[in-house]
Amino acid sequence: MTPAEARAQFPVLERFAYLNAGSLGPLSRGTLDAMAERSRFDQEHGRAGRAWFDDVLALRGRVRAQIAELIGTSADHVALTGSTTDGCNIVLSGLALGPSDEVVTTDAEHPGLLLPLHVSGAEVRVAEVAARPTAAALETILSCITSRTRLLALSHVLWTTGQCMPVQELKRESGLPVLIDGAQSVGAVPMELGELDYYTVSCQKWLCGPDSLGALYVREPEELRIALPSYFAQKSIRPDGAFEPVEGAARFDAGWVAPPALAGLEAALVGAPEWRFERAEEMAELCRNAVGENLEVIGERTESTLVSFVPKDEAPAVSARLYEAGVIVRDLPGTGWLRASCGWWTNEDDIARLVGGL
Repeated sequence: MTPAEARAQFPVLERFAYLNAGSLGPLSRGTLDAMAERSRFDQEHGRAGRAWFDDVLALRGRVRAQIAELIGTSADHVALTGSTTDGCNIVLSGLALGPSDEVVTTDAEHPGLLLPLHVSGAEVRVAEVAARPTAAALETILSCITSRTRLLALSHVLWTTGQCMPVQELKRESGLPVLIDGAQSVGAVPMELGELDYYTVSCQKWLCGPDSLGALYVREPEELRIALPSYFAQKSIRPDGAFEPVEGAARFDAGWVAPPALAGLEAALVGAPEWRFERAEEMAELCRNAVGENLEVIGERTESTLVSFVPKDEAPAVSARLYEAGVIVRDLPGTGWLRASCGWWTNEDDIARLVGGL
């Protein structure tokens, strides 16, 4: 598949320079066709009966296996969730943190991680990395660790600056459990789990899946308490609610996922080309250089696919003006910045339209 053939999968690219996969990725024809086909099947065959449920469970199993292969693990370490926030809540509630515990995070995290941290019961220590060179992040975060620290919780790729955090080094140097928000990494940049303990996945962003789909990697499922059980947590249950958990990370499944959404995600995962990471990095570098000729680009170059910059006028107004010109970017609230997300579907014309609109 060539880049032109890959772009042709996405109808939205016929109208827009779509540079906001960091929020929601574009939907392909194959994804929409799979969702429609599954909806028709459910309509015609009914959403009941043993055969139908077995078919849906098989679909869940295939998607779980696809995600596991994508992130480099086995299916028994993957839970199906509705979002990265679901994954963060599952982990933080399962750890049963208290006032005597500390969690270290960074000053550039998304509310999807920050809010679960705030209600976790632990004291949250914030490492100030956003305004520093990425090379300083490791030492800055490690310096916040104390004898009370029970968890490091941070993004692999910071959603505002696009900086890639040294997550493997943090695990190796600290020896502490590490929870990673993978919203801006999985499907965007090459990643490996290594010795990381928990890694959340967003399926509607860089994986171009339907809304409200995510996943959670758990390195040692049996060691994390089930604090938010769904029907799928149990293998057997007693009248008083006591239950025997299913094996593996499936015990943390967030609940029922609409079969059409699962079918759409299955198609989206199959449709991504092998060269996606190289192409996305190339387009992000082109975007950074082109925008940087006239505007301040935030941070140094990294391997991430996010390019944040300071527009000449108020960011919300510029974002709205760009939309009218057929360019979709993200206004980052509270920063005065705009963010362009460059994917494997991005081409040179998209970047030219962005620069022209600015």
